[in-house]
Amino acid sequence: MKNLFVLSLLALASASTTALADDMPTFKLLMKGGRFHPETLEVPAATRFRLEVTNAGPGATEFESLELKKELVLAPGVTRNLVFFPMKPGTYKFFDDFHPETGQGRIVAR
Repeated sequence: MKNLFVLSLLALASASTTALADDMPTFKLLMKGGRFHPETLEVPAATRFRLEVTNAGPGATEFESLELKKELVLAPGVTRNLVFFPMKPGTYKFFDDFHPETGQGRIVAR
């Protein structure tokens, strides 16, 4: 009986987490030719959101933001997600260490 109770709690927690993730706004970022597309992402301030990052280029790329403490390396053809906690209004830079000259972007929270 105790195991059934624990399993029920786990199922409930999993379902509520999935529901929260599905309600999160998603923004798409494409990495190709050593550049981010778009270079500027506008997101709502004070809102948790998902960033879907796709590497459409022939080599490895990286999404990195020191300010936001996020880092993600992607092989060619790979799409991954990052979840961001609510941000204060402002501009937050990100870059691609593999393409430092051209791989620069920013997230603007309004």
